Amino acid sequence: MTANDSSFLPFMKMHGLGNDFVVIDERGQSPRVDQALAVAIADRHRGVGFDQLAVLSDASDADVHLTFWNSDGSLSAACGNATRCIARHLMDAQGKDSLVITTDRGILHAVDAGDGLTSVNMGQPQLAWDEIPLAEPMDTLLLPIPGEPTATGMGNPHCTFFVDDADAIDLAAMGAKFEHHPLYPQRTNVQFVSVIGPDHLRMRVWERGVGITLASGSSSCATAVAAARRGLTGRAVRIDLDGGTLQVDWRDDGVWMTGGTAHVFDGVWRM
Repeated sequence: MTANDSSFLPFMKMHGLGNDFVVIDERGQSPRVDQALAVAIADRHRGVGFDQLAVLSDASDADVHLTFWNSDGSLSAACGNATRCIARHLMDAQGKDSLVITTDRGILHAVDAGDGLTSVNMGQPQLAWDEIPLAEPMDTLLLPIPGEPTATGMGNPHCTFFVDDADAIDLAAMGAKFEHHPLYPQRTNVQFVSVIGPDHLRMRVWERGVGITLASGSSSCATAVAAARRGLTGRAVRIDLDGGTLQVDWRDDGVWMTGGTAHVFDGVWRM
């Protein structure tokens, strides 16, 4: 194999709190990733396996542009944990302590938070029904769904249920049910959340186009926003997920998410 051998596609495997990604760098190259390739690589038995695949490409107005594929081959405009992982990798490689990143969600800013942690500003939440989007006009704070979840957009749609015990929920059944709820024409990520304290939440996640994941950055941001809007917490919270803990702070300039990242291994995919 040579460096320019088109029959091989280099990739990195990364994760943020167990929310795992394949990362492919297409900067300075012609695009190679399409839906069929994303689905093939996503297969955890015959491929590599991932919750999301992130593609790096050149950006004229930022350090890098990111495109995200879900494991079912659908596209997502946002993926917070993958953004943090890639930001950490690029800052380390380039000797920087901040980056500007573009996604289909918009322009995101990442900074080195110290102690090996990385922070990303995921932008302002989308709170209007048609921005999330929902199928018809309604109050997004309390949806007309049993359990009265809250709807939030973070570049992708979210449906957040506040429950007494998130660990008691049948996540596989309930997540699949509400991902396809008719109020969400583009499907939705689903979170089940217990309030531990005024700055502490426990959350479990079902991701649109993926299924159960150990963590989700955009879901954590949406949950923090929903909890603050409902008066259950302040705007800065610790969120405990199945894979670990994220800190989320809804500030005037956007929703900042901070946590750890891991670069697991490098590999090549045979085309």
